[in-house]
Amino acid sequence: MKQIPVTVLVQTKNEAVGIASCLASLDDFDEVIVVDSNSSDSTAEIARAAGVEVVNFTWNGCYPKKKQWQLENITARHDWLLFLDADETPSPELVNSIRSAMNRRPDDLPSAFDLHLLYHFSGQALAHGHRVVKRALVNRRETWFPVVDDLNAPGMGELEGHYQPLVKRRTEVLKGWLDHDDLDPVRTWFDRHNRYSDWEAYLARSRATSPDQFRSKQGRLFSKVPFKPLAFFVYSYIARLGFLDGRAGFDYAFALAGYYWQIELKTREAARDAGRKR
Repeated sequence: MKQIPVTVLVQTKNEAVGIASCLASLDDFDEVIVVDSNSSDSTAEIARAAGVEVVNFTWNGCYPKKKQWQLENITARHDWLLFLDADETPSPELVNSIRSAMNRRPDDLPSAFDLHLLYHFSGQALAHGHRVVKRALVNRRETWFPVVDDLNAPGMGELEGHYQPLVKRRTEVLKGWLDHDDLDPVRTWFDRHNRYSDWEAYLARSRATSPDQFRSKQGRLFSKVPFKPLAFFVYSYIARLGFLDGRAGFDYAFALAGYYWQIELKTREAARDAGRKR
């Protein structure tokens, strides 16, 4: 079967636990490159043993950050790039959707495709509740990650934050999903979201460019909602039927509600500290 003319860029840093299963799911794609951020475990060795090229990325503390750097610097066989995390694998339906899209006339294609995520939490795939869409399949000539003035923000470092890349023309949504299954202990989820909330709170209080304008329509709408922790829990667990996922659905809704509570609490703390300095 002819391989799909897309270059997959797998983002890694100490992903030895899951990188092999991620790479094994990508046989249908013509080129796979692991972009590693100086892993101290065996991530790079596992990738090379699988026959995959590994490119190391060392952030210099300036723009561009990691994904924009790849758009500008990675030597790939194809203009169409699929950005994946090491804990993500495309479903067979998504692979078929990408194949069909790449068979279309070039002038009939959008600048990028948005992909649905099937999120796992507490060891269970979540069929209900809050849904995430990720702009992960992009034409490198028509897509870029905006600068949001966050070089001094804690929490993100080399990574672009929680906002979508911009496109020259239009986007489309593909059928199928990315299976997002983090195999690390749940404490790492809380560690990451503690850092993410630092970043969100910093931007909320600084004069940096707000990332809201670069987020999805759903994200922009939610940014205006009051009482976000409670609103998110009601939305995900009740309105979006998260309770049908059992305890995992509750845990996920409650954990993310706590994440939004962290953002608000840290934002208020920053406001108090700024007031004391005047």
